[in-house]
Amino acid sequence: MSAKLRVGAIIIALVMICGLEYLVIRPSADPLPLQALPLLVVAWMLFAAAAWLLRGVSVPWSVTLIIIGGIAIQVVAMSVPPHLSDDLYRYIWDGRVQAAGIDPYAYVPSAPQLAHLRDPFLWTAARASSPYPHCVWPGTSLPGHPATKLVAGCTRINRPTVPTIYPPVAEAYFLALHYVTPVHAGPTPVQAAAGACAVLVTLVLLAGLRWLGRDLRWAALWAWCPTVALEAGNSAHVDVVAVLLTAVALLVLARRGGGTRGALLGGALLGLAIATKVTPVLAGPAVLRRKWWAVIVSAAGAVAAVYLPHVLAVGSKVIGFLPGYLQQEGYDSGQRFAIIALFASGHLAIVIAVAILGVSGLAVLRFSDPDRPWRGAVVMTGVALAVTTPSYQWYAIVLVMLVVLDGRPEWLAFAAGGYLAAEPHLGRWRLIPHAQAVGYGLAALFVVLVWVVRLVIARYPRMIFADASTGADLGLNARPAGAADADIAVGAVSAEPADGSGQHEPADREPANHELANHELANHELANHELANHELAGAAAPAGAMAASGAAQTGQNLTAPAVLPRRKLRAATTTGDERVVNAPKLHEIIPAVPRK
Repeated sequence: MSAKLRVGAIIIALVMICGLEYLVIRPSADPLPLQALPLLVVAWMLFAAAAWLLRGVSVPWSVTLIIIGGIAIQVVAMSVPPHLSDDLYRYIWDGRVQAAGIDPYAYVPSAPQLAHLRDPFLWTAARASSPYPHCVWPGTSLPGHPATKLVAGCTRINRPTVPTIYPPVAEAYFLALHYVTPVHAGPTPVQAAAGACAVLVTLVLLAGLRWLGRDLRWAALWAWCPTVALEAGNSAHVDVVAVLLTAVALLVLARRGGGTRGALLGGALLGLAIATKVTPVLAGPAVLRRKWWAVIVSAAGAVAAVYLPHVLAVGSKVIGFLPGYLQQEGYDSGQRFAIIALFASGHLAIVIAVAILGVSGLAVLRFSDPDRPWRGAVVMTGVALAVTTPSYQWYAIVLVMLVVLDGRPEWLAFAAGGYLAAEPHLGRWRLIPHAQAVGYGLAALFVVLVWVVRLVIARYPRMIFADASTGADLGLNARPAGAADADIAVGAVSAEPADGSGQHEPADREPANHELANHELANHELANHELANHELAGAAAPAGAMAASGAAQTGQNLTAPAVLPRRKLRAATTTGDERVVNAPKLHEIIPAVPRK
């Protein structure tokens, strides 16, 4: 397929993704109507097809498509009020409370001390016909404090009878949004801020991939991902801010020449990410192989610095709703570990979950590459999702960013499986039993299968890719007819891609891909050697014809050698953007014709 056709197909796929995304967040526009899950399945398939087609497009065009496509997807997502989650309204409320000079951890939203901050956008009177889904009825008491009565009312804010769960950096983000958002502007400014953060993450990933010498087209896995579109642009989850800080922190910590200063800066950024949303803590074991003490000290210092003002203001209340959340989700009783619960329950399930996470963390700490901390972070985050099986699909958004830096797209299965766990309805009638176990279990199975395939390819490349005796290839490096003969006649293997895009595929720095490239190079060199010998043996005839022609013109009697001496192949060289395999030069095959 030509590059123009690929670009056209990618644009069509992105338009269809935007359309499906719109139907997910505005079900009233769906003519069938379908539940969200079938639409998301098709969107993920189109996303995978568009990312695959991008491989044959030149890098400048690819970067343009990635940025423009990512912006378009975010704009469509923020065109509709949040549909899959209402966390955004808690963000607006917490920002308003802080702007009034009240610590966000001090009171629950329905507390009488905050009644003067209510407005019609977030609150209405408590009545059964209220359009707002979360109601506090008259006479309701504060949980754990029966004597404290709450103010009745219905609200858009979820869990209005419990304190906020968000860490201090997230609360600072909410306060900043309050100051830059017009009064009664609704959810759109918050959605726009989250969408802008998602686009900024795309730019950071493009810059990081360029610095790493990686293919910039990997950034499409973030920019076009349905998870990023729905959970950033529409639901406006604060997780995207944590992803931004985590991406910058990992790129800083991956610098080999950063020294102690780089470790302190990267650790501080990672600490701020953890103080935004706790999920980036899963990247911790992967960054402790280099200057671990500096990373730990700076990360802990950053967390302590942002928590200290709230601790001084409200004391132990700063912990917020975290213990209640763990209890409400069933983690304290072991019921929430859906996959483990298939064969264990209660405290045994908790022990198994802690053991799996502990062993995984130690393995990442032991074997992680400090130059590529995202590789260990991908494993740790994926294992954590498989063990905890959350019903909130936006928890996987940090994994999407890590996959871009790591280059193993199979781990995106956990982001896709999160929607199966959160949206268990297929169509209008079917219900999936054990949706969380099925969603994350299938994702884990897919990752394991791809890992096995990679392992087999790395250990048995000759069996998989080529027959050394004939140079036969199984189509992985297909060339047009006659191209191989032309390469041998000229004496070099071209690094130009078959699609004619004129762009070279940057060499991946990852160990597995490097080993695979070495095996392919060895097989290609051996095949080239055999074909070159064949050409050398048959070169006497054309060489003799040229020599005879030259003799007829010059009057000299020249005889071409019957067999040319074999030329020993030099070692192949590999650069960042192309491979060159040495072959006989043209003047070594055809003898020179003396001039008059």
